[in-house]
Amino acid sequence: MTERLKISFGIGRRFENFLKEKRAKNEGFLKKNKKIMSKKDLLEKLKNLGFQDYIVRAFERIDRSRFVPEEERDLSYEDIPLPIGFGQTVSQPRTIAFMLQLLEPAKARKILEVGSGSGYVLALLSEIAEHALIYGAEIIKELAERSRGILAGRKNIFIFHAPKKIGLPEYGSFDRILVSASAKEIPRDLISQLDQNGVLVCPVENSIVRVAKKNNKIDKIKEFPGFVFVPLIK
Repeated sequence: MTERLKISFGIGRRFENFLKEKRAKNEGFLKKNKKIMSKKDLLEKLKNLGFQDYIVRAFERIDRSRFVPEEERDLSYEDIPLPIGFGQTVSQPRTIAFMLQLLEPAKARKILEVGSGSGYVLALLSEIAEHALIYGAEIIKELAERSRGILAGRKNIFIFHAPKKIGLPEYGSFDRILVSASAKEIPRDLISQLDQNGVLVCPVENSIVRVAKKNNKIDKIKEFPGFVFVPLIK
C-alpha cells in the first residue's frame, strides 16, 4: 500500500508564527542597520557561496516575489525562508540552491518535486532543465491551485493536488525527485518512483539526503546535516 504522508499543520503553523516573529525582528534590524537585500545582492551571495553558474542564472531569471504573499514581498531576496500560508514556507534561497546542486537536474527528462508549495522551485527547475517535463505534487489544494495560476505560462510544468499519496506514481518513473519538506526516513515509495539511474534529494529530520540509483539499485547515499524544514508526518 502506498504510504501516506500528511503535512503536520500544528507544527507547520507554529513554525510559520516563529517565522513571522523572526521576520519582524529581522525587518527592524535591517531598517536600523542595513538595506534589505535586493536580487543583485542575493545573486552575489550565491556566487560567493560557490554555487555553479547555471544555478545562479536560474535564480536571476525567476522573480521570487511572485511566489510569496504581498506582505512578505519586501523581503523576497533576503536569504531566509518566508511563510506562504497554510503553515508552509518557501525555503531560503541558499538551501534551495544547495538542493538543486545535489539534484543535478540539467540533463533530466522528467523531474518531480514533492511538496511544491508556491511553485518557486518548479520555476527554477524549469529554467535549469528547460526541455524536461516537470511535475509538482502538493497536498494543500489552495497552494496547488495558486501555483498553477502563477506558472500557467510554463508549458512543461504540471502541478497536481495529491492528498492521499506521496509523489505521483502514475506518472513515473522520474530521473530526478526533489522533496521540499522533511520526512522521518527516506520515503520508500519515492525510491520506487525513481528511474533506474535516478537521483532523489530529500530532507530527513535535520539533514538533506541524496540517494543515487544505479541499474535500479541504490548505489550511494550521502547525508548533509544542519537544515530545518516544515515536516511531513506519516
